[in-house]
Amino acid sequence: MGGEGAMAAASNSLKNNRRLLSKRQDKKVLSGSYEGVKMKSFPKSTPALLNKIKQQTIEENRVYKRKIVFITLLLMLLFSLLGYYIFI
Repeated sequence: MGGEGAMAAASNSLKNNRRLLSKRQDKKVLSGSYEGVKMKSFPKSTPALLNKIKQQTIEENRVYKRKIVFITLLLMLLFSLLGYYIFI
C-alpha cells in the first residue's frame, strides 16, 4: 500500500522529538526567567508629535503611490510600443 514509508518516517520523527524533549527538560534548558531583564524607557509621545508623524507618513505614502503609478504607466507605454513594433 502507498504511504507506508511516509507514516513510518512521521512515527520516527515523533519518537525522536519526544526523546529530545526529555533530554532538554533534564538539563533545564527550557527554564528561564525575565527577572534580571531591565526594561527600556521610551519618551512619552505628545498629540502634536503624533500628528507630525501622521502627516509625515501620509506624505511619504502619497509620494510612493505617485512613483508606483508613474513606473506602471511608463512600463505600459514601453510594452505597448514594443508590441506595436514587433507585430507590425
